[in-house]
Amino acid sequence: MLPIHHMIDRGPRPVAPFSHAVEVDGWIFVTGQMPTDPDAPDAPLPDGVAAQTERVMENLKIVLGGLELELENVTFARVYLTQFERDYEEMNETYRSFFKDGKLPGRTCIGVTGLAVGALVEIDLIARRP
Repeated sequence: MLPIHHMIDRGPRPVAPFSHAVEVDGWIFVTGQMPTDPDAPDAPLPDGVAAQTERVMENLKIVLGGLELELENVTFARVYLTQFERDYEEMNETYRSFFKDGKLPGRTCIGVTGLAVGALVEIDLIARRP
């Protein structure tokens, strides 16, 4: 079975050559999203890691919604932070607020030296169709 490459009409404008998500055998691999505003992609990024995490999570929800999925379908997330020690706790607090109690996906969080568009945070997901 060949992968299905998805571009979501309402989705954020890609910052590099990629699909919003790729699907194979019911597994959905959602490309890491940046804290850009899909309605104003050239606008400045939100200030601070909490606001950027919220925007990233909303962008991920847009991509999932375009595939008729929700955060409940997410099995794993990878979070990338440019200021790991400074931003880890604040990012966690915001990230956590998007999931129901007891329904957190598996996750890895990694400190990195830089992200596209000068972002403080990027998150990618793996989801599964029911």
